[in-house]
Amino acid sequence: MERFFKLTHHETTLGKEVSAGLISYITVVYIIIVNATILAVAGIPMEAGIIATILTSFFGCLITGLWSNTPILLIPGMGLNAMFTYTIVQSGGFSWQEALAMVFLAGVFFILIAFTPLAKTITSSIPDSLKEAITVGIGILLILIGFDNSGIITNSDHTLLAIGNLGSPEAIITLAGLVITFVLFMKNVPGNLLLSIMITSILSFLFGSSEFTSLSFKAPSFDEYIGVFGQLSWAQAGNIVFWLTSVSLAMVLVFENIGLIHGHTKLINRPESSKTALQATAVSVLSSGVFGTSPTVASVESAAGITAGGRTGLTSIVTGFLFLASLLLIPLIKIVPASAVSPVLILIGVLMLQNIVNIPIDDLTESAPALLIIVLIPLTYSIADGMAIGFILYPLIKLLMGKGKEIHPALYMIAFLFISNFVLQYAF
Repeated sequence: MERFFKLTHHETTLGKEVSAGLISYITVVYIIIVNATILAVAGIPMEAGIIATILTSFFGCLITGLWSNTPILLIPGMGLNAMFTYTIVQSGGFSWQEALAMVFLAGVFFILIAFTPLAKTITSSIPDSLKEAITVGIGILLILIGFDNSGIITNSDHTLLAIGNLGSPEAIITLAGLVITFVLFMKNVPGNLLLSIMITSILSFLFGSSEFTSLSFKAPSFDEYIGVFGQLSWAQAGNIVFWLTSVSLAMVLVFENIGLIHGHTKLINRPESSKTALQATAVSVLSSGVFGTSPTVASVESAAGITAGGRTGLTSIVTGFLFLASLLLIPLIKIVPASAVSPVLILIGVLMLQNIVNIPIDDLTESAPALLIIVLIPLTYSIADGMAIGFILYPLIKLLMGKGKEIHPALYMIAFLFISNFVLQYAF
């Protein structure tokens, strides 16, 4: 194990990796229920969606741990599952079987990029200011998710967002948990994030914000899943929209994952691992179509395990096997309250915000597109859409300011692809 994962070289231990894997699992396990619920709208049976999400997450975490030796988690992506259900199936009129075929094709396109020099070309063409902006924007998105899940921030008909009911048990416990989480983290208490989740969960149960329900530890039925696994349909292969949608999906996956992986590998000070992490992600996307779910991404919440000390692929492998065990633990998973997870997400977001100091604010040709990415990722609730606006404006502003020579030729193509993606969304 030491020889394969190089724990000493990466300044970590078996205990740290296992603890980080457990914390990572706790922060992302919500995806099992949420993703299955969204897939059910597309027509995939709920029980089958749960199993598909679990198996896809297990495989994704396993392959990134073994292939890239990084603590990056590959799970079905929020936003992409909505694109699968609401854009491709409901608006596009495709069946969920045809949508799974598109996911598979997007994985093929992704692999062609990740395993060729195209990946390096694309990565090197993206300016550092935009890369940093993606990390900061994701950080704000995490903070927003944390406050939204606990009811501290809520939607408003007049102002879009508004302060929620701070007197509710959930809000009070989340705020208390936030203080506990920050203190434990700043004091560098071993297992601080896991400890904060445990303490906040206990507080939630003690004060009646959450309650135990009857637990029944049994695996979901595999009968429905048999009708989902490998059920890709190529009936629309002669339809140009089928191929355009697949390419559009692949484009969103490539750029979103490049941004996410850059942020995660920077957190562990191993940018050289981006290539193998991207390759693992591409293979995982292809497998998603076979397993029967929307595509996987390098999860934002991977930062939780990294913050907890995870530095190698052992972290993601531990998380992967915990996902597999979820087949028996779904009732227990559901009793971990949002008020216990939200403080951890908020802390991670705050830590990611620190990257804003690396953006040259005094140069508006660099900072304006970057700052728009930072603002639009949380406002649109979409990493891909927020990135798109910044990637389109960056070369445009540089050209208008007579600085076109500073632009990598590939960035013009990236901007064009993002524009094409917007056109396709609204044209079809």
